[in-house]
Amino acid sequence: MLSAISAPTTSLIYPQKTHFSAKKLAPNCLKIRAVSSIDDKAGNSEYTPWLIVGLGNPGNKYHGTRHNVGFEMIDKISKREGIVLNTIQSKSLIGIGSIGEVPILLAKPQAYMNYSGESVGPLAAYYKIPLRHILLVYDEMSLPNGVLRIQPKGGHGHHNGVKSVMGHLDGQKAFPRLCIGIGNPPGTMDMKAFLLQKFSSTERKQIDAALEQGVEAVRCLVLGGFDDKITRFNLGQKYKYHKV
Repeated sequence: MLSAISAPTTSLIYPQKTHFSAKKLAPNCLKIRAVSSIDDKAGNSEYTPWLIVGLGNPGNKYHGTRHNVGFEMIDKISKREGIVLNTIQSKSLIGIGSIGEVPILLAKPQAYMNYSGESVGPLAAYYKIPLRHILLVYDEMSLPNGVLRIQPKGGHGHHNGVKSVMGHLDGQKAFPRLCIGIGNPPGTMDMKAFLLQKFSSTERKQIDAALEQGVEAVRCLVLGGFDDKITRFNLGQKYKYHKV
């Protein structure tokens, strides 16, 4: 069982083949074993945990704004999977549970968007989450409102939250991300004002639908990795509104 305690503030480079081992980890680190017909002779299957982080700003004044859709996705996953977000660790609100047999750690950094890495780096280091299992969820202006995209890696695209996370992962960028389209500012509207603006009623419906689809996409990714289901999901999202 994974339990939350204070974590170190250092960041690490994560090997691509790291797996949890009951013999190597402290009691407070997560290890789940399940019966499998295709694994070792003892019938044990080991599952590498996922750290799923939604980016946003804490506080009621930011609730429902475009820049906080990452938080909304974590809340949606929390509700769907019955994972309670009730612990503070590494400047982040976290919840521990599983999707199917795969253990997951949900996190909503509480140090404001531009300092998100101060939560992600220490959490990943403490729980020994490999880079390939850190899923970052955030808003993306390059995508139409309500359009989703899952990628295995990428840059920060001038997103300060993503930039902070990369900085606390030793500059590494080969971690998965779920981008939630929020569209571009209309006309000459200031970008910061746009990001902190709430959605129109029509946009809100699109985002709500996208969040539901996002939960299913996250389940597919956690349970099957970047397989054909994710490829089909991205393709379907690309032509969702016939604008991309």
